[in-house]
Amino acid sequence: MTPPLPATFFDRDPVGVARELLGGTLVHVLPGGEILSGRIVETEAYDCPRDPACTAGRFHAARSAEMAVKAGRWLFWSTHGHPLLQVSCRPEGIAASVLIRALEPLEGRGQMLNHRPVTRERDLTNGPAKLVYALGIRPAEVAGTAVDSAALHLFAPPATLPDEEVEITARVGIREGRNLPWRFVVCGNAWVSPGVPSMDLAVLE
Repeated sequence: MTPPLPATFFDRDPVGVARELLGGTLVHVLPGGEILSGRIVETEAYDCPRDPACTAGRFHAARSAEMAVKAGRWLFWSTHGHPLLQVSCRPEGIAASVLIRALEPLEGRGQMLNHRPVTRERDLTNGPAKLVYALGIRPAEVAGTAVDSAALHLFAPPATLPDEEVEITARVGIREGRNLPWRFVVCGNAWVSPGVPSMDLAVLE
C-alpha cells in the first residue's frame, strides 16, 4: 500500500504543492476506525514572503505568523467562525501553506451526511469549512500534528493531472493579492466550491 505523503513533500513553494495535490485523497480515520475520505478537487496557495494577502493589516499579519511552523503540519484558519484546513509549507520561520478548498466524497458518505446533513449531496464538501465538518475533523485535536499522522493524512494522486484537466484562477475571498493565479481546480468537477475568484469580483465592483 502506498504510504501517505510525508512532511518533506511540503517543504517547498506552496504554489507547486497546491497544483500537485489535485486528484489526491484526504483521509480522516474516526476514533472508532471508520474511514472518511475525499478526492481533492480544489486548492489554494498562500506564500507570505511574496503574498500581499498574508500581510494586509495587523489581523492578517498575526494569523500569517501562525503558519511559520515547519513544513507538513496541519493548520486551521478561521473565517467567520468556521475552520479551514491547511498544510504548512516551506521551512520553519517562513509562513506558507496550502488550503484544501473542496473534496469529492469517496469513503463514508453516509457518515459525512450525519455530520453535515444537506439537501443536495454536492453541497456536502464543496467548500473549505464544509469539508472539515463533513469529515468530522476537530481542529483542537489536529492542529499542529504531522500531515502523515494516522488520524488525518493525504495520499498523492495516482498521477499528476494533465494541464488540460486543471483550471487556474485567482483565489477566493481576498482583496490584497487578488490577481495572483494561486487557486487550482479540477475542470468540470461537480464538487468544486461555488466561490467566485477575487479577480472576477474586482471587475464586478
